[in-house]
Amino acid sequence: MNISNRYIRQTLLDEIGEVGQQKLSESSVLVIGAGGLGSPVSMYLASAGIGHLGIADDDRVSLSNLQRQILYTEEMSGLPKALVAAERLSAMNSCIEVFPVKCRITEENISDILENYTVVVDCCDNYMTRKLVNDVCISLDKVYIYGAIQGFEGQVSVFDRKTIKYTDLFPYPPENPSKAVMGMTAGIVGSVQAHEVVKIICGYGIPLRNKLWTIDLRTMESNIIELWNNQ
Repeated sequence: MNISNRYIRQTLLDEIGEVGQQKLSESSVLVIGAGGLGSPVSMYLASAGIGHLGIADDDRVSLSNLQRQILYTEEMSGLPKALVAAERLSAMNSCIEVFPVKCRITEENISDILENYTVVVDCCDNYMTRKLVNDVCISLDKVYIYGAIQGFEGQVSVFDRKTIKYTDLFPYPPENPSKAVMGMTAGIVGSVQAHEVVKIICGYGIPLRNKLWTIDLRTMESNIIELWNNQ
């Protein structure tokens, strides 16, 4: 395979170029959660050429989730998400390495799992897991990219040692969270998360550090909320 042709459409961009593509190929990114958000995030990161891509999920493919979990097919129902996702992503791009992490993230294993990655993308739907991941990312000096969806609404932010913490923004878990969500909400928010990864690795643009990006698909209203101004 001609590697230069594989990524030509993005290396033509001044912000990426050959140097940026090399940075992507040398990068290591962990996606926690291979569901509605994890599907578009992992697919776009794999396509962009993230060299070492980890997929952490202990769940199995379910027919009722396929409306938004576009990484899977009906024939995959009942199979472990992490293993199926790794196989599918590897088939999408033979130039990268994909590592399935077929377990739940816990206090006991998180440090060992995160150790091999520089950027962590939060695609889970559990408050305590988010809190744990952000806390450990801070202690290990990892970049943590948060994303969440519900119904037609979504939000994205970036946390690291120089920003506020996830629990500063959300000190308490949500009350009675709804499981209703439109599939396209996951696609749009997941795409924004994936692009934040690329921006941070290649060093262009303005990442969403100390900012919360929100969108409502019903009105297409999008906002960037300043969380803290350190200037």
